Parts: sequence; C-alpha cells; structure tokens
Amino acid sequence: MKVWQDGRLVDAGEARIDPFDRGFCLGDGVAESIRAQSGKVMRLASHLARLHSGAGALGITIPCSDKEIVEALSATLVANGLAHGMLRLMISRGPAPGGLATPERTCPSMVILAGPAAAEPPPAKAIIASVTRRNEFSPTARFKTLNDLDNILARREAERLRADDALLLNSQGRLAESTIANLFLVIDGDILTPPVNEGALPGVMRAEVIDRLGAATAQLNPADLASASEAFLTNAGGIRALVTVDGKPIGNGREGSVTARLKAAVS
Repeated sequence: MKVWQDGRLVDAGEARIDPFDRGFCLGDGVAESIRAQSGKVMRLASHLARLHSGAGALGITIPCSDKEIVEALSATLVANGLAHGMLRLMISRGPAPGGLATPERTCPSMVILAGPAAAEPPPAKAIIASVTRRNEFSPTARFKTLNDLDNILARREAERLRADDALLLNSQGRLAESTIANLFLVIDGDILTPPVNEGALPGVMRAEVIDRLGAATAQLNPADLASASEAFLTNAGGIRALVTVDGKPIGNGREGSVTARLKAAVS
C-alpha cells in the first residue's frame, strides 16, 4: 500500500509519524473520509469546505492548496491501483512540545490513506448507546477530527451487544446520529433528520440527501423510532437501511422503499 505523507508517496511500511506530533499525542487535527468512484473523487467541494471549516475552528493551517490536495488524493488512488475506494485525508497541527498550549509556529502534517470500497453491507441493527452522549454544544461536533473516542466507546458497546452500530443521544436525550453516519427517519411520509444544533455532523451525504429528497430537520426523540415506517443511515460511503434499534423493528423490519430509491439514485 502507498501512503501520501507530507508531499510524497511512500510505502506504508516506510511512513513515519513524529512521536511529538499533536495529532498522535492529542488528536489535534481534522480529517475527511472521501469516496472515489470510477477514478473520480466524489463530492470534493463539500469535503474541502468542511475541512477548511474544521481547520479554521481549530486554528490549524492547511499545509497546501486545494489544488495540491486534489492532486494528492488522485495520486494516492492511482498509486494503489484503485478506481473505486475510500480515501482518508488527515491534517494534524504537527509536532510540538508537550502540553495543551498551542505553539506560535507549527509545521502541520498531511497524510492520505486509500483502501478498496467495502462490499455493500446488509441492513443495520443498532442500539442506543448508554456509555456516552453527543455533545451538541461542542464546536467539534460540526466537523471531523482525529479524536473519535466517544464514537469508539459507543461502537464497542454495540459490538458487545452484537449490533452493527449505535445511535448517539445528545445531552437532552434526543437522537443526534450514529457512530459513523447521519440518521434519517421516515414518519407519516416526511423524511426527517436531526439538525446540526442537536449534535448531528453536517455530513456531506446528509446534505445531498436533504437536497434530493426535500428532507427536513427536526428534533427527534427515541420514541419517534416507533413511529417511523423506515430509517436509514448516510455517510460518505453510501446509504444503509436501519431496520432495528434495541431489538425493536423499524416499520416492518426491512429496507423501505424510500431507502431503496435513494440507494439507486446516489452513487
């Protein structure tokens, strides 16, 4: 496997991270997971916009131009012989002395990983996480960072309970998203998703689904799952039906017609 690291392609076994890099030590960085289809990097403008938003909020300088990022993403795909796959773009603040204080001068680091696209998963069975909640008041809820510990804790809980994913509640006990995806419910014909101010990540695929289907944002409670005729999860990798939560079926417990149409329309 070839990895893009700070301006060049290297073998994965040769890639090296400075032990003082704040991305490694503190999770101090931003990231984007990006789908590639037929050699084309998908929804690139939206991913770059969110990357800049996150880096700006953290005060991290992106170490190259958007044009150079696009060239690096494409080069990483080609070097790994991939036409279809997933790219992981990561930018850290770079190496610095210990502690939380940010140094005046930094040397940000950029790494890009590429891997084949996963096979289409079966409809998902989820739980509602009890070990952690989504902090809708944190600025970091608005972008992707190098720190996914809350999501990892929730995913481990799902794994212990033999579920595919976990839904995260916010501090008010309302539905926010899953560990790796945005959540949509179909209730009385309306397609609804939690708003960003409820803790939902402003997902790139989420935005496209809202535009395509005329979906609306609304506060959603766990009790609303029982009223839904179907549900689905969205992320950069695609669309996945959600058929049970905590062992209780959503609708008839099978992929619904809205989800099937959306999967056929979105590539």
